[in-house]
Amino acid sequence: MPTIELYDREQCPYSQKVRDKLHELDLEYEETVVPDAHGDRTEVEQRTGQTGVPVLFDENMDEEFLADSSDIVAYLDRQYS
Repeated sequence: MPTIELYDREQCPYSQKVRDKLHELDLEYEETVVPDAHGDRTEVEQRTGQTGVPVLFDENMDEEFLADSSDIVAYLDRQYS
């Protein structure tokens, strides 16, 4: 099972930026596509306290999670390039 989990939305450009980096680095990850409506994003809210996406979890990361696409891409570059 992949150590990387990504909560995202299919039509979100910020989520696409993260998916592109994951594919570029050929990393396996578990993807959870969240609903468009913030009020329906209960799973990601329970795990992070917020409803915004993308959100990345990685067992190799010191932080509990990252929730900004630029921070996520920078982390992936540092950790896996």
